[in-house]
Amino acid sequence: PLEMVLKELKPVLENSKISKYGQNIKYDLLVLRQRGINLQNIAFDTMVASYVLNPSKQNHNLDDIVLEYLNERMTPIENLIGKGAKQITIDKVDIEQVKNYSCADADTVLRLVQVLKPLLEEKKLVQLFYNVEMLLLNVLAEMEQNGIRTDITYLEILSREFAEEMSKLENKIYQLAGEEFNLNSPKQLSFILFEKLKLPVVRRTKTGLSTDEEVLKTLSPAHELPRLLLEYRELQKLKSTYADSLIELTNPKTGRVHTSFNQTVTATGRLSSSEPNLQNIPIRTDLGKKIRRAFIPEEGYLFLSADYSQIDLRVLAHVSSDPALTAAFKKGEDIHNTTAYEIFGTTPKDVTPDLRRIAKTINFGIIYGMSAYGLSQQLNITPEEAEKYINGYFKKYSGVKTWIDKTLDEARKKGYISTLLNRIRYLPEINSKNGAMRAFAERTAINTPIQGTSADIIKVAMLRISEELRVRSLKSRILVQVHDELLCECPKEEIEEVRNLVKQEMEKAIKLNVPIIVDTKTGTNWRDLA
Repeated sequence: PLEMVLKELKPVLENSKISKYGQNIKYDLLVLRQRGINLQNIAFDTMVASYVLNPSKQNHNLDDIVLEYLNERMTPIENLIGKGAKQITIDKVDIEQVKNYSCADADTVLRLVQVLKPLLEEKKLVQLFYNVEMLLLNVLAEMEQNGIRTDITYLEILSREFAEEMSKLENKIYQLAGEEFNLNSPKQLSFILFEKLKLPVVRRTKTGLSTDEEVLKTLSPAHELPRLLLEYRELQKLKSTYADSLIELTNPKTGRVHTSFNQTVTATGRLSSSEPNLQNIPIRTDLGKKIRRAFIPEEGYLFLSADYSQIDLRVLAHVSSDPALTAAFKKGEDIHNTTAYEIFGTTPKDVTPDLRRIAKTINFGIIYGMSAYGLSQQLNITPEEAEKYINGYFKKYSGVKTWIDKTLDEARKKGYISTLLNRIRYLPEINSKNGAMRAFAERTAINTPIQGTSADIIKVAMLRISEELRVRSLKSRILVQVHDELLCECPKEEIEEVRNLVKQEMEKAIKLNVPIIVDTKTGTNWRDLA
């Protein structure tokens, strides 16, 4: 009986002097919490260790880690529960089989720890693993458990509004086309656009004529139908991906959506979010803003949002030590404005919105290792013009060019690149004879130290804020992280204290001042012992 099992396991799992190892242990932590067990002294997660050792790997499933580090194959779960329509649930499987399968899992994790621990030490990843990623695991579990409250009634009204608007657009499109057709069929749409309306062909694919978003944007000035179709597609996406999906994913017991924050997915060290993806809620359009309004704080609480200003560009200024870029930030200038007048030779007051837009694209393009061709596509200019802009940028910010050259040289020699917190990313294609593969690796070599360091900074900020909220026994909590932004939920009476606390801890995190909570030799969590 479950009660007996929980009674026997609870003292062991809650004993802070006993280290716990696991694979994707955040999942176990949340499941046990629902059963009233507060798992203590989480010392090692093999999934997180595999990720820290090589974040570029496709996945960090136990089967793959075991094959790579122990050279063994695990029994597939399908051997127990079957596949497809005949698949059964684990409680229907003979207990002896389940016992063997479960014990193999536990035993394998234990053996993996003995292999992965020395590797983390050898590659100087101990601090990153124990005092950032392993501690963050607890913070993410809390955030997932907290969830974020949704206004179901509002979402239902919004879904109906979107459906009505889609219906109106559908009728207008049929009138313009002179017939009814399946709006979601590329083949039927291709016939209407290119054969019936005789619009110019923009791009061909292996299966026919392309009708994707870029093609419709190109055709919009020539005819109203492509423009209306773009509007229809946006509404369709907002309705299904957000309005309807959020209703479905809201937990009826809590009235909140509980996303999963994925710690071992992106190669740069950034977190991702799924079911639902709360990092991808649209904000730029008015329709997107309507979706955001569906997220509401608890009664008596307020949302507090804090984000880093131009974090990636500030990291670039730091790592490159470029005097002009650093000075612009120290003076508190609009960095895109500064770049515009620096490379176009105007005065600050003569920078037009268009020049600022070009400068902004160049600033971010440099971080992502964008080529002259890539920039020309972004700005809709010739590659020659784009080349001129990039050369102008490097002339004014010569420190950035020196840093890029040095970084690429280092990556070619070592075969990997690292962030300021020593997060590594391997680049096996950096010396490839294949030009496209080599170019991709070079872009990655430039981008990873920037975006990866920004990811490290926000993670350290989350740890510091979470710890400070705990020490002060505040009711405020972190709900969501969206790259350089944190969203907290605070009781009204705590808002000013938490606002100051968050600002203070985010500023400390910029120095990558990691709170030392875990003894990296033994894996002992001092907070648990306290």
